[in-house]
Amino acid sequence: MSGIGSEELPLFGDNVSFEEAQAALDALQLGDGLPLVPPTRSRLARMLQGVAEPSRSFGQVPPLFGELTVSAVAYQCVLAGCVPAELPVVLAAVTACLEPDFNLLGIQTTTGTPTVAAIVHGPIAARLGMNASANCLGPGNRANACIGRAIRLALTNIGGAHPGVGDMATMGQPGKYTFAFAEVDDPWAPPLHVRRGFTREADAVTVLGVSGTMEVLPVDGGSSPQAVLRPMLDAMRGARLAASAGRERPGGEQFFLLPPEMARMIERGGWDLAAAQDYLFNQSESAARIAASPRDIHPIVTGGAGLKMTYPPLWMGGTRSVTRAIESLGRKE
Repeated sequence: MSGIGSEELPLFGDNVSFEEAQAALDALQLGDGLPLVPPTRSRLARMLQGVAEPSRSFGQVPPLFGELTVSAVAYQCVLAGCVPAELPVVLAAVTACLEPDFNLLGIQTTTGTPTVAAIVHGPIAARLGMNASANCLGPGNRANACIGRAIRLALTNIGGAHPGVGDMATMGQPGKYTFAFAEVDDPWAPPLHVRRGFTREADAVTVLGVSGTMEVLPVDGGSSPQAVLRPMLDAMRGARLAASAGRERPGGEQFFLLPPEMARMIERGGWDLAAAQDYLFNQSESAARIAASPRDIHPIVTGGAGLKMTYPPLWMGGTRSVTRAIESLGRKE
């Protein structure tokens, strides 16, 4: 089986039955095990309405190197239940995955657990109604769920990363169904895309190759910045030890998700973003640094009420995050 290009994708008439569409899509292995929105000609036309270059290619998606065209991504967006305004987000995320440092081939084919997580930055997150509050990684928000699912379907269907064929994961993880959320524009930490040179008003998406999630709690009720951050340092150390198979690994990057009220705890302790990064870096042993530098440690402010952080360890096989602008596709206003 190869990656499937847009010219090979089945389209149905508006009178197709739900059951008929599911059977045809299942036969072509175009699903993720959950029901799919039937890809009718009219739905695909609405998804592509006003797009200037539907056949434009953005590269080839490993491991089987299907062509990443706007039309092919639009098809996955239909399957996933996206609205047309979400197509540029999905396309930008999948295109970002093709950057060499992201190592998509490794992420797609390893026997390990990694999946692609997407963080959406800028005003577009609010326009689309994405969740950056309570349960932002869980169910309940259509935009988060559908955007993440469309990214995954594009990687599977266009790239050919089907279980046991291109995707050789021993176990996999639930994040392979969907993993997308938005970031809070918090006074303690500029959004990640701003830290990387974009303006605050810019729309962007960051992709991460993550091996799962871990809940991390502060000690002493978060009475100091150290009380908030020390358990996160322990989580980072533990993940490196558990996933390294006894081998030395380069420092790379670290991400962690920090709810706004815990950002306030660190802020009240007199620490800014740089101080938190410096602490986590300097407290790790020089022989086993958790990151390549302090600025390679990335707190992401998101989530709802509660003293619970989330640590999504990046795949130890080797990956770096990529942030890409979400660009207009030439839609008519």
